[in-house]
Amino acid sequence: MSSFIGPLVRESTPSIIADKLRQAIAHGELKPGAQLGEAELARKLGVSRGPLREGMQRLTQEGLLVSIRNRGLFVIDMTADDVRDMYFAREAIEQAAARKIIAQGNHRAAGKELLTIVDQMAAAQSPSEVSEIDIAFHERLLQLADSPRLSRMHQTFITETRMFIHALDESYAKSEVREKEHRSLANAIRKGDRELVDRLLAAHMEDAVNRLTFDTSVDGEDPGK
Repeated sequence: MSSFIGPLVRESTPSIIADKLRQAIAHGELKPGAQLGEAELARKLGVSRGPLREGMQRLTQEGLLVSIRNRGLFVIDMTADDVRDMYFAREAIEQAAARKIIAQGNHRAAGKELLTIVDQMAAAQSPSEVSEIDIAFHERLLQLADSPRLSRMHQTFITETRMFIHALDESYAKSEVREKEHRSLANAIRKGDRELVDRLLAAHMEDAVNRLTFDTSVDGEDPGK
């Protein structure tokens, strides 16, 4: 696995550091619950502690890191309730993005582009590849909406999503309906059917929550509750 924590190739800034750490969290290099040591990270990134602290503060504000008094800074360790809440927020953001695409009148081209991504998903050779294409579909949906604010909000939730689905590649990617759900959603966007898009996104997010919370059983609850 490639490492996201290494020397910066250009002059360091807090935003570059935050992005490096964000990617490390998303791909499991910094695992849920891991404590971040300033000295070690500063050494690995090749930066001073000042910009490192500012970069970490940005991720704390995003909710990806949590500061525990007298203990330090940690990567979030999400419970099943956190997963449900994260997908609830993603559903609202992605529904808003799809509505904007339809309202702008570019839904036919957008749907066609999203279908191309679904075709890539169908041809994928590994669970991790399927997961990355899945995420690329939703990232592209937000890009097509051309809303910087929606995209900024979405970025944090996509990082959290990656944390879970990469940890569960084998089980999460086995779903037989995964490709079908994305294809149906892309076709609904292409047709400009706002109500159908809303319903499909809601069902898609619910399916993801059910699979993730069932596979992790992170809070010990019955996933059927």
